[in-house]
Amino acid sequence: MSCVLAKSYGFVKLLMKPANGHLRFPADRFSAFHSCSTTRNRFMSASSSTNPMSAEEANSVTLLPAVEDKYGGVVAEMTHPMDPSSFSVLLRSSLSNWTIQGKKGVWIKLPRQLIGLAETAVKEGFWFHHAEKDYLMLVYWIPKEEHTLPPNASHRVGIAAFVINHKKEVLVVQEKIGRFQGLGFWKFPTGVVNEGEDIHDGSVREVKEETGVDTEFVQILAFRQTHKAFFEKSDLFFVCMLKPLSLEINAQESEIEAAQWMPWEEYTKQPFVQSHELLRYMTDICSAKANGDYQGFTPLRVSAPDLQGNLYFNSRDLPSRH
Repeated sequence: MSCVLAKSYGFVKLLMKPANGHLRFPADRFSAFHSCSTTRNRFMSASSSTNPMSAEEANSVTLLPAVEDKYGGVVAEMTHPMDPSSFSVLLRSSLSNWTIQGKKGVWIKLPRQLIGLAETAVKEGFWFHHAEKDYLMLVYWIPKEEHTLPPNASHRVGIAAFVINHKKEVLVVQEKIGRFQGLGFWKFPTGVVNEGEDIHDGSVREVKEETGVDTEFVQILAFRQTHKAFFEKSDLFFVCMLKPLSLEINAQESEIEAAQWMPWEEYTKQPFVQSHELLRYMTDICSAKANGDYQGFTPLRVSAPDLQGNLYFNSRDLPSRH
């Protein structure tokens, strides 16, 4: 009798809960998985019996280690090597158990070294949700209805840094790589915010990396949203104003062809700026801010029910709470 017995009537009986309502996992939650042959023998014994399993027998069942999420589902994070046949049996038994418990979404996190198990999970009905540099996340929906699982992250976040000094000179760069390479166009320093990095911190970092200039974040002046910008993902692009704390320029050799302080009027008169609607609006906004006629958004560290984050708002027109 093969490991396919995971679908048999005897197997379903094997999943019955003991009196205390819990099934026992291995002591360390991840190791000590039973081999396929051991599980097969247990299934044969269970299917040959006509009597319900005792609590002691049910307690001996090995399932995938998992923790409950906040939305009626479970997350199983694999850490130890396992052959695909044993993984298939444990996966089927776990799915049956979670079905009995009324669970909905099932997430399986596979580190790079266990990526070979992904094919087995896909054959059982899982699909890819997202991947990072060190793991792949797969997901399965148990109810016989359209799933309500959240999609993978849909946006990346970029910044443009408007840095203007006391002489009304703006910090600009020419890029060695990218769409503006070789065009002779002077532009604001730009970049992408890192994972777990605040927008205002990312803007300060990008200016430092590209030009060597130290800055202090002032405000977000505006933002733009576009779609299908990066591997089918959408893009949020924030125009940030920063105050220079140093003036000496040390351009990044790998990405920046040149960097300089340029008179603001000279920057705005560039043909490339004049011919692009987005850049014209950006210069209008930045000019209004520099002249004191525009108020952007200032970050305030705030707490949510279980998270910390930043609220960006117009601090001038909202009375202080402190």
